[in-house]
Amino acid sequence: MARKPRRNPRIDPITLVDLAGNDGALLHAGDSRDGERYDGIDLAGRDLTGVTFRECELRAVSLDDAKLRGASFSDCLAGDLRAAVFSAPRSTWRDVRIEHSRLGSVEAYEATMRSVQFDGCKLDFVNLREAALTDVLISNCIIEELDLGSATVQRLELQNCRIGTLDVGGAKLTDVDLRSSDFGAIHGLEGLRGAIIDDSQLSLLAPLLAAHLGIVVE
Repeated sequence: MARKPRRNPRIDPITLVDLAGNDGALLHAGDSRDGERYDGIDLAGRDLTGVTFRECELRAVSLDDAKLRGASFSDCLAGDLRAAVFSAPRSTWRDVRIEHSRLGSVEAYEATMRSVQFDGCKLDFVNLREAALTDVLISNCIIEELDLGSATVQRLELQNCRIGTLDVGGAKLTDVDLRSSDFGAIHGLEGLRGAIIDDSQLSLLAPLLAAHLGIVVE
């Protein structure tokens, strides 16, 4: 039987034009915002539950402890975001690029992401447990802990990243490319089924795999 060809994430280009400036003063939970630019504003601690951003740009925005549960982002660009706690559980992301941002604890469990890229970001703890990820590229990032426990992931690439701990316990992975990234530790080895690694990564994983399978190497 011919081997199924591997597929890389499909990341669609995002082009935003004629954006209207918004200082965020009147932004509230449940709002639907289209074609707006948020630049250098402070949204820390704001209740933005269920807010929708379409074709919007966020630059140098503080989102520390803002409540973004159930928020929706589509065709959006973001850069230089800052948040010690970025709280967006059960949020929806489609055609989104986030770059050069510094986020501490990212709470995005049970989120849905499609055609999403994180580039050049420093992230401490990323909680994507039980999330659904399709066509996601994480490039040139430093992540202390990436939790994909029980997530469903299709076409994810970690490109030139440094990951302290990767947790894939109970995950369902398809076409997940880990080859160009470094990992300090990997938890939930059984969840690696469907991942692509290189020879050097396999050598580092060999002792963990042996212990997981109860194999004694002498």
